[in-house]
Amino acid sequence: MQKLKFISFFTFLILLVSCKPTNSVIVTNKDEAIKKGIYSTPVAHKKPNDKPSQKAVKPVAETTKKDKTVTKKSVLNESDNTVYTDNSNVSYYVKQLINNAMQYNGVRYRGGGTTTEGMDCSGLVTTVFKSYDISLPRSSFDMAKVGKKLNRNDIQVGDLVFFKTNGKKVINHVGLVTEIKDDEIIFIHSTTQRGVILSSTKEPYYQRTFAQANRVLSEDYF
Repeated sequence: MQKLKFISFFTFLILLVSCKPTNSVIVTNKDEAIKKGIYSTPVAHKKPNDKPSQKAVKPVAETTKKDKTVTKKSVLNESDNTVYTDNSNVSYYVKQLINNAMQYNGVRYRGGGTTTEGMDCSGLVTTVFKSYDISLPRSSFDMAKVGKKLNRNDIQVGDLVFFKTNGKKVINHVGLVTEIKDDEIIFIHSTTQRGVILSSTKEPYYQRTFAQANRVLSEDYF
């Protein structure tokens, strides 16, 4: 009987020791657990039917002409509605030429430039005509010597207009005619202050500095 009591007491001690926590202090604070090296990042478990999450897609901002980002069109469809002329008698070929030029509207000015990074007046004209395998002199002064010189009343869309804007009697500026409105001539050109823009011969500055107009395209194009 005495032996049985001893065995029972010894068994109780073993159970008591095995139930004693390994740490004297229970850690309930995350920071303290990290310090003691016993913290692990919880892992989220997905349910079998959970679908993978999708990231929100940020909408792409619409671009405007102010971005000065230009896409050049060298060939247009008959259904194209971006013809920048109200002249119904303008040939399709000339309309293509004008539309090509209008793609550069808003490009900044750069002396000697011929790309969307920047262009001067003759750079604009030579670039547009080059798209149709028509080579023109690089300067407006030499360009004015090419083709047929026109009377004011004979100017048509697709012709070139020249100006003397430097206070001297020498041609130094050129534009491409995009529209004819009665006695008003609308033309696209590159200016030092505003880059490629549309202007009118009715503006006092261009009335005063107008020099001549030339037709560099064959009559077959009109």
